[in-house]
Amino acid sequence: MSLPPGFLDELRTRTSLTNVVGRKVMWDNRKSNPGKGDMWAPCPFHHEKTASFHVDDQKGYYYCFGCHAKGDAINFVRETENVDFMEAVSILAGEAGMPMPERDPQAQAKADKRTQLIEVMEQAEQHFRLMLKTGAGAQAREYLTRRGLDDATQDRFAIGFAPGGWQGLWDHLTGKGVEEQLILDCGLARSSTKGGKPYDVFRDRIMFPIRDARGRCIAFGGRAMDPNDNAKYLNSPETELFDKSRTLYNFAPAREAAGKGKPLIVAEGYMDVIALAQAGFDAAVAPLGTAVTEMQLQLLWRVSDEPIMALDGDRAGVAAARRVIDLALPLLEAGKSLRFALMPEGKDPDDILRAEGAGAVQALLDQAQPMVQLLWQRETEGRDFDSPERKAALDKSLREAIARITDPSIHGHYEQAIKDLRWHLFSPRRASAAKGRKSTKDANGRWIKPDETARPTTKASILVQSDARGQIHLREAVILATLISTPSICAEFEPALERLECRDPVHAQLRDLILTHAPECDMEATLAEEPGQPHPLRVIIETHMGTDPLERLMRLPHVAITPPVRRPGDAELAQMTVAEELAKITAERGLQAEIVDAAEDLTGTPDEAMTWRLGQAAEARNRAVRSQHEDRAEYDLADNGARINRDEREQFDALLDKITFAKPRR
Repeated sequence: MSLPPGFLDELRTRTSLTNVVGRKVMWDNRKSNPGKGDMWAPCPFHHEKTASFHVDDQKGYYYCFGCHAKGDAINFVRETENVDFMEAVSILAGEAGMPMPERDPQAQAKADKRTQLIEVMEQAEQHFRLMLKTGAGAQAREYLTRRGLDDATQDRFAIGFAPGGWQGLWDHLTGKGVEEQLILDCGLARSSTKGGKPYDVFRDRIMFPIRDARGRCIAFGGRAMDPNDNAKYLNSPETELFDKSRTLYNFAPAREAAGKGKPLIVAEGYMDVIALAQAGFDAAVAPLGTAVTEMQLQLLWRVSDEPIMALDGDRAGVAAARRVIDLALPLLEAGKSLRFALMPEGKDPDDILRAEGAGAVQALLDQAQPMVQLLWQRETEGRDFDSPERKAALDKSLREAIARITDPSIHGHYEQAIKDLRWHLFSPRRASAAKGRKSTKDANGRWIKPDETARPTTKASILVQSDARGQIHLREAVILATLISTPSICAEFEPALERLECRDPVHAQLRDLILTHAPECDMEATLAEEPGQPHPLRVIIETHMGTDPLERLMRLPHVAITPPVRRPGDAELAQMTVAEELAKITAERGLQAEIVDAAEDLTGTPDEAMTWRLGQAAEARNRAVRSQHEDRAEYDLADNGARINRDEREQFDALLDKITFAKPRR
């Protein structure tokens, strides 16, 4: 449906973003200035204790300096209510007293049909609730009592019962004047293939209403009372209301609880969710009889940065957890991942709660493993790597898994984590040397990365005092100047910028200011559209640091002649420059790290792995700087570059001179 010109502008004019957001947050009165519409609160999209969520009521947009959520009133309603664009507009228009434009007849009919289906589902829910309290529901009530579900919990989740007759619900609904086709379209009944009256889908089952993100009943799950029933659990078929791949059981209450700081837990079934909620773990959800889907993952990440997968401790539960890894890897973003709390073998969360209490479940949640650890376990558990071929097969499978990660920053971190785990597995000498510095296992027996801080003697070595630091410093200056000249590309390089060490305090402060303020400033610049005015990011930097540091940075010879600095606003040129300079810094530091690592290992006879690593790191560095002559022609760094290359070769040669190449004694 299209909206008439000016409708959205009028809606935004009539809408107070402070009032809209205020329904979901508690304002920080110390930081907020209501008179100016400048409001601060803890972010409703991620758990935090400080007020980093900013609302500018005059400009009509919000921004979180923690999770970087941003938008206007329509965006806020869409995200917090989990509705589409037109539904969000309709909600705000109703609050502002603005009638929505007339829809076309086809769209209006579809909306009216959904409303009718929702009403039928509500009547069915009420009927099932009533049946649970009758004599027909006595056995179901006894079962729920044995499972530890008190009356308050049953009411909270609107648990009901479908008696064993073939047309009990059908007769009830048609007797109240509900159209037969609506009952069929809700998935509550099926047409008879023998020409008889349609029959109920749910019979002799405990009934669990399944709700959408707005709390409306859109489907049911039924647990069979007959232990010999072919389907222990049965869900509604997919309908106009219900798409099981996009729905999570208990999602709306869990979202609210997660917003108050409760951990978001993904269990396997209804009973696990209900038991967890009754024990105080209110932010619990479950998929609906299938493996977790991509859409369900996106729903989870809207609520929590790291949902905890609390899956059963049987073979099926472990397999399900490992399948989730393959689904999640391509979808990972900075700060968005999963953790895994596997239950003891043969138990689910409900079993543990009844046997050991909430404290035991909390302990398992506290020990939840990061996804990279579970990926490593999946590829290594129960396998021997006593031959080069088996080691190569492990490397191949891990490379294929990591290759599915599309985020460059996360891809790099996974490679490093796997490298650490692999080195620990295949290098007993290194693991032994690390014991004197730090234990390689935590209290739960899981491997943790050893403390690999360089020894004082290594830090003082010429091997780490290279003039390569000077070259890295020059490249940092080019990166920072380019980002300040074209702030629109900052978001793209945010993960890499976070990893930029910046040992120069001025560079470090510039980096932090860019990370903190670039997204908000870029939005301000887009909204303002005032040509000739300095970009808000530059204004903020000068406010914090004064004008001198920025002027000195831009006047540096190798910065001043950099093409993207000479042509600010050219996003494509700026992207190419920053990406190239970051790649060269990464390669340079990779070589230095391997040299330091090798220097620490020179306490005995080196193996081929050490020299291979050094050679690979040197080659990676050389590939990255093969265009060095182009840089020197443009930046006039010929003398400095030659000195750096010569010094590094001398260091590398000095290191190799220390190595006595001899075959290990057997």
